[in-house]
Amino acid sequence: MANFMSTYLVPIAIVAVAIVLLLGLVNMMRGGSPNTSQKLMRLRVLLQFVAIVVIMAAIWVMRG
Repeated sequence: MANFMSTYLVPIAIVAVAIVLLLGLVNMMRGGSPNTSQKLMRLRVLLQFVAIVVIMAAIWVMRG
């Protein structure tokens, strides 16, 4: 289980955060809709929370 989490779930969570961050930056640089920027920022914060939970769970599983 620890190997699965550290090999697959952690990188997926990190890549998801990076993609949403890049989408937000592209939207901001192109002068896109402020509503879209706000939605992307909220999604990024949510994904960061999920990524932290996944990382902490992987550490906890690897420790035990």
